[in-house]
Amino acid sequence: MKNEQNELDSTCGVSDDELTKRFSEAVRIENEIKTIKGLPISKYDHEKKAPYIQYPDGNREYA
Repeated sequence: MKNEQNELDSTCGVSDDELTKRFSEAVRIENEIKTIKGLPISKYDHEKKAPYIQYPDGNREYA
């Protein structure tokens, strides 16, 4: 079997752990920006195992 790699598979030498850290940090920054702008944030409730939207006033709307 031939080992083929396309540009989507290529990580330019960045490890999976580093990509995960970068992704998590990007999501955190985006959520901070939304909070500052007063926009709702998408989150996940692990206890209820359901996604929800949290509004700036603290209200939650489960999907």
